Amino acid sequence: MFSYDLGAAAAAPSFTCNTSSSAARSRAALLALLLTSAGTPALAQVATETPPIQLASLETSAEDAEAKPELEEIVVTATKRTTDLQETPIAITVIGEEMMRDRHAQSLLDLSDAIPSLRVATFESRQSALTVGIRGIVPFDANQTARDQGVGVYIDGIYLGRQQGLNSALFDIERVEVLRGPQGTLFGRNTEGGALNIVTKAPTGEFGGRVVAGVGNFGSYNGELHLDLPAFANLAVKADGLVQHQGPTTKNPLTGQQGWNAYHRVGGRIAARWTPIAGFTADLSYDKAKDENTPFYSQLLSYNPNGFNVGTYGGATGATLRFNNANCNVVVAGTLTNPCIAPLAPLVVVSGDERQKVAEIGVPQQASVDRSQGFTASLRYEVSDNLELRSISGWRKVSAHQFDNSGGAHRNTFVPNANFSRYSLSELRQDQWSQEFQAVGSLPSLDYVLGLYYFTEDARETAATPTTNRWNATGTGYTINSADVMPPISSANQGWQREDWFVARDSHATAKSYAAFGQATYTPPSFDALHITAGARYTKDKRDGALTMFNNTIVNFPFRYREDRIDPMLTLAFEASRDVNLYAKYATGFRAGGANSRSQTFTAFGPESVKSYEIGAKTEFFDMVRFNVAAYMMRRKATQTDFDFVDVRRTLDNGLPNPNFNRHYEETANAPGTSKINGLEADLTVRATDDLQLSASYAYTDINVPPTANPFLPGSPLFQVYTVFTPKHAASGAIDYEVPVSIGDAALRLHFDANYAGRQYSFQSEPVKTDSSFIVNGRLALTDIAMNDGDAKLQVALWARNLFNEAHIYRRSAANSSPVIDSITGIPSYSGVLGDYGNFNAPRTFGVEASIRF
Repeated sequence: MFSYDLGAAAAAPSFTCNTSSSAARSRAALLALLLTSAGTPALAQVATETPPIQLASLETSAEDAEAKPELEEIVVTATKRTTDLQETPIAITVIGEEMMRDRHAQSLLDLSDAIPSLRVATFESRQSALTVGIRGIVPFDANQTARDQGVGVYIDGIYLGRQQGLNSALFDIERVEVLRGPQGTLFGRNTEGGALNIVTKAPTGEFGGRVVAGVGNFGSYNGELHLDLPAFANLAVKADGLVQHQGPTTKNPLTGQQGWNAYHRVGGRIAARWTPIAGFTADLSYDKAKDENTPFYSQLLSYNPNGFNVGTYGGATGATLRFNNANCNVVVAGTLTNPCIAPLAPLVVVSGDERQKVAEIGVPQQASVDRSQGFTASLRYEVSDNLELRSISGWRKVSAHQFDNSGGAHRNTFVPNANFSRYSLSELRQDQWSQEFQAVGSLPSLDYVLGLYYFTEDARETAATPTTNRWNATGTGYTINSADVMPPISSANQGWQREDWFVARDSHATAKSYAAFGQATYTPPSFDALHITAGARYTKDKRDGALTMFNNTIVNFPFRYREDRIDPMLTLAFEASRDVNLYAKYATGFRAGGANSRSQTFTAFGPESVKSYEIGAKTEFFDMVRFNVAAYMMRRKATQTDFDFVDVRRTLDNGLPNPNFNRHYEETANAPGTSKINGLEADLTVRATDDLQLSASYAYTDINVPPTANPFLPGSPLFQVYTVFTPKHAASGAIDYEVPVSIGDAALRLHFDANYAGRQYSFQSEPVKTDSSFIVNGRLALTDIAMNDGDAKLQVALWARNLFNEAHIYRRSAANSSPVIDSITGIPSYSGVLGDYGNFNAPRTFGVEASIRF
């Protein structure tokens, strides 16, 4: 039990966390703390009875008493120039270094619940590729060679073209700017939902740094070294290195194999800043990272939820499915007779709403390995006080080796002596280069940005789906198939060593994009409270590629995509007072077209585009309260809609084995008509005292996508589709409290954040929703402990993610709970019917961390 006594006064609240008590009681205690702390003087007496640390005297002079607590200024670069957050007419949330540390956020996936309108999720259940969405612009599957996301992710101005590698460790981040709404003018293609602008710390030119080390449950440990060297000959250098490790949260009983939700990340970065002459700055950096990870475990949530007849195996071979003393699923004159489903193997566990700690069946599971590296050169030259020229060059490379065997027997029906457990394998390689030129300047009453942009990438992928396990005759045991097989290779005879793959698909694509853009803000001299911003971007996209192998057969299905367009933007901003800024904005954006490599023919699709209408207010009161609100309406045309189908049928209508068993097919179609997205966002920060800050955020998102023709069911009525990982309601709140202690300049710092997300869809073609979630994170730190005569400062912290060990299903599918209807004959197939499967969020993690800043 962890107890936190907030003072002996009668009015003082107390907070107690007992892991044996109910989650509701724990949450109520936390909410009581959040609600009462702002006005509770007893908070200034935290831990007064805990020797040897004593709180410093809180007596204040008259001068101190008159001083008001103030909010910190937040600086952003969303407009390609440094501006104050409150004076920037864009809906922005900034995740700073302190917020990252408070949440123990080590990668982008750890920010999945930090900002209500930002959604970060795994693709499938894999940590090796992330789905990033803002304001309901969330792709279902951009994990391919010729597809893009609708939210751009940038590191120091360089766009990252693939989902793979996004979950690598983050290097000494200064801030992450979450730009909400289309950013088609200044950021360009694939930012119709917004952009994540990650800014790393630059070299300071002064000797200093930080060392971090920590340990936690599930065998986790982390270490960081950040070192700034003294400038020499106008050259400043900074080096960063880190390691992050966590063992599996769901164990694999197969000896020598990895469990699930494990990771091991290592990386390094070196940056240099050269200032040879006044006004010229060259920032150069190179980074390299390796991320070894395993997916989240896929559990069987229900068995036969629709109550179909359950057969038994018998007959001469013992593998004939029978019900009511007759063979099941026999087609007579085009009609299915005596339908039934397979029984559940005795070994298989139906977990329901319980997160599994140990899998009941062991399977081969290697760690996926993502390697990323890149070089960035950013040059800036101040021609005059009113003009700066910039060049931003970037090269990046990603390689991803995917190993996903998270389903086990939870996605395949039981058949005596048959194979099961689909091992999803993929090798993807991508290279990209980008070049951007900017001119950022000012004229009387006018600020402007002009730019040119070029981007090119080449991506290649090969994939296979062998099955790794084999049932015995009764479902009471199993064996492991061989990773090496003897030729001939076939769908039923393949291994998971690379040379033994039955290649499901092999594709490549090359993309090139050219752009020219400009944006200007005019402030009338006679009415300087008004600011009129207008801009436009011209983009020309080219993409070519081909599917060169399908079902281990050489094919040639090429595709060609060409598109050019102009994205305008207009903003009216009005300073109603010194602390009240109002704005109205019209903006557009688009997501590039491409082709779906999971399609049998590499079917191409067109771009989708969005028009956004937004009004907002950015306000501050008494320098203590900051309240920002935005309401928007977006209209999206040609929505890229995915229809996917994993063929889990054991047999075909004729009773023969299905040669495409466990094969994943997918088609993408541009939805007709207009998708409607409406929303409201609000952010509140209250600096109640110098020691106490409260914050809260809320996002409401309502989406309607028009029905779309399902490519797998030609001629059928239009099909309703859904937007994934976008709850209608999401909210977060945080409390940060800091008090000095009597050890020099040391302070005791307490942080809690609570995050709620409503139920949401996780598959575009399924009307099935996930659970709602309520996640609480916390951190208690003793900071600024002087060392070595004050030249260094020590910080020691206890941290916890998902403090109350809340469990929710974040990804759920009912595709295997109903029969598959043959698109030609209309005959249903019950051979793949099993039940719902899904993935749970990570359990509670906690640890201790120490850092020394020098």
